[in-house]
Amino acid sequence: MSKRKNDSFKIDDLMKSFVKENKLEKGLDKVNVESAWIEMMGKGVNTYTNSVKLHKDTLYVELSSSVLREELSYGKDKIIKMLNESLGKNLITKLILR
Repeated sequence: MSKRKNDSFKIDDLMKSFVKENKLEKGLDKVNVESAWIEMMGKGVNTYTNSVKLHKDTLYVELSSSVLREELSYGKDKIIKMLNESLGKNLITKLILR
């Protein structure tokens, strides 16, 4: 009977290498941005959020309330900072509210 190699790897390291090898980072970033928006903005804002899309380094958020859109436009820099901190990397440099 042959001996079994006892190479142990952390599942986190294996997943990171799998994502990197298969070039899945951009797709996961898009999903993570949507989740971060939902988590950070809360139920009130999410009620009026129709879509959240990341294209390159710009986050496009479609809102159904013009009043909310105007209110959020005053804090764009803070929103970008909060989302980037939540994601753990600087993905977003520009926020467009539609």
